[in-house]
Formats: sequence, C-alpha cells, structure tokens
Amino acid sequence: LSSSSTGSMGVKQFTAIINAPQACILAVGGADVKVVPDGKGGFTTKSVMVVSLSSDHRVVDGMIAAQFLKSFKKYMENPLLLLLSAP
Repeated sequence: LSSSSTGSMGVKQFTAIINAPQACILAVGGADVKVVPDGKGGFTTKSVMVVSLSSDHRVVDGMIAAQFLKSFKKYMENPLLLLLSAP
C-alpha cells in the first residue's frame, strides 16, 4: 500500500494511479470545514477529509479494500483507538 497526499497544495480530492509493483494506493486530499447536522435538529461544523483507494483487483479483492477503508475511517475519526486497540 502506498499513499499520496496533495492536501498541502490545496487539493481537496483526487484519484491516485497505481504504480507497479504496488497493488493499492491511498489518495489523501486536504481537510475542509463543512456544515453537518448535529443530531439534535441543528447544525455544527466539522473537518472533513476525502480519501480514495485505488486497487488492482487482480491482487486485492474489492471487499478487502472496502474493509481497509472502513477501518481507516474509524481510526481517523477516533485516533485514540490506535492506542487502545489490542493487536
């Protein structure tokens, strides 16, 4: 797995291209402040970051890639879990 980040250049979202012999590359865009529902009938602001995963499906099953992104999202939203998670 490789990663590519252009957030420091003001890019919010992009699609990274896999370079051989890699099987996946994670594209990480910059964070942006968005207005979102707060769950109480109102609104609040949150930082939102767009990531996308390009995978070679000859090597990586799409379900495995989706599970990786689900875990990545969980840890980005709750970084303390990185310290509390057992191996």
